Amino acid sequence: MKQLIYFLLLVPVLSLAQNRKKKDYLVTLQTDYGPVHLVLYDQTPKHKENFIKLVNDKFYDGLLFHRIISAFMIQGGDPKSRQVKAGEPLGSGDIGYRIPAEFVPTLFHKKGALAAARDNNPEKASSGCQFYIVQGKTWDDEGLQKQVDRIQSLKGHVPTLEQKQVYQTLGGTPHLDGNYTVFGEVIDGLAIVDSIAKQPRDAQDRPKKDIHMSMTGDWVKKKKITKQFGYRYQ
Repeated sequence: MKQLIYFLLLVPVLSLAQNRKKKDYLVTLQTDYGPVHLVLYDQTPKHKENFIKLVNDKFYDGLLFHRIISAFMIQGGDPKSRQVKAGEPLGSGDIGYRIPAEFVPTLFHKKGALAAARDNNPEKASSGCQFYIVQGKTWDDEGLQKQVDRIQSLKGHVPTLEQKQVYQTLGGTPHLDGNYTVFGEVIDGLAIVDSIAKQPRDAQDRPKKDIHMSMTGDWVKKKKITKQFGYRYQ
């Protein structure tokens, strides 16, 4: 009887696990320029779990994109940006903890990559809340080789041939590979990222006009995500 009860208790747990394999957490990032949709990688479980928690807790609602650099990236997640004066420098706010780095060679800084910001801690652990989305640019052979040389000097991850082709067609920021954790990507809304990145900014790279954000998330069937956004799961 005890074995039967144990089995019956186990069924809902197994069903939930199987259900999660069929679904993924779809993030909708609302901005003043329109919505951006993102997925989070299973290969970086610590970052995925943390980001889901923050989204569900409405942590990002009302925050600003506090650092933008055209042809590079847009950054947000500083809790100090919720109530800040115009022109006040941002970027030092945190949530009180770091996340251990999760460097995965197949996850790289292509255009649209979602990655974790960090300070100069020797472990290269990520900020618990600050993130950036890569805009980047496309690279020719000479420019890409300079990026590879820079990666080697930083002891990062040298892109594969396939990744180099992505950098030369779609674009990105190669020199960050292996030094900052990539944990998701934009699957819809790259034009919104472009619009934000090109806005006027001050000497600290803060947008001269505040750009607000909010986020929601929901578990959606992977087949629906693929059908709606064209994103292919590996």
